[in-house]
Amino acid sequence: VGEWHNPIEKIVLTASGGPFRGKSREELAKVTKAQALKHPNWDMGAKITIDSASLMNKGLEVIEARWLFDIPETQIEVLVHRESIIHSLVEYTDRSVIAQLGLPDMRTPISYAMRYPERMPLDLPSLDLTEISTLTFFKPDHERFPCLQLGYEALRIGGTMPATMNAANEVAVEAFLQNGIRFLDIPDIIRSTMEAHAPRPIDALDDALDADRWARDKAESLVHALTR
Repeated sequence: VGEWHNPIEKIVLTASGGPFRGKSREELAKVTKAQALKHPNWDMGAKITIDSASLMNKGLEVIEARWLFDIPETQIEVLVHRESIIHSLVEYTDRSVIAQLGLPDMRTPISYAMRYPERMPLDLPSLDLTEISTLTFFKPDHERFPCLQLGYEALRIGGTMPATMNAANEVAVEAFLQNGIRFLDIPDIIRSTMEAHAPRPIDALDDALDADRWARDKAESLVHALTR
């Protein structure tokens, strides 16, 4: 259903919360790679599964939504939705809300991206709301999962900061997957890389690529300091 852009009050992105929802920081400090890769709802690759566990996937999606839909970050909200049935919502200025629902299967969004604006038939079961019965929602805990807030911060700063944040995350996640750092080291490395970066405007692709290279070098030095 098409809608005018002007009446949009906010976009709501949902996060499953990953495998560590409800865990304390003390528990998060001890999690293993094997635990982090056991997503409760989605079957995805290793990198995005770790991003889901840290909520960095939603930090990146906030940045994507800002540019895809030309809406400021103040109008983009993230909610933890454990069942992963509602994938996004749009609230309009008359306070009506439209939700996009579906089973947690990556084949649906991938096929839609490949065939947009058409939808292709998929051999998947239909969504049975009577079987699901209950849908729950919670506000994200930014203290235990700071990567989401780092995404908002990078977006507010702008310029080369989002590229810096993304590159630092990729380095930190790879180090975690190689058993080189702890799970809670991931946001610390990203934050330290962002704090060391002097953001500048992006006038050409090379500006973003230069920031990416700088951030990878900085993050790798931070990883090395933790592992030596």
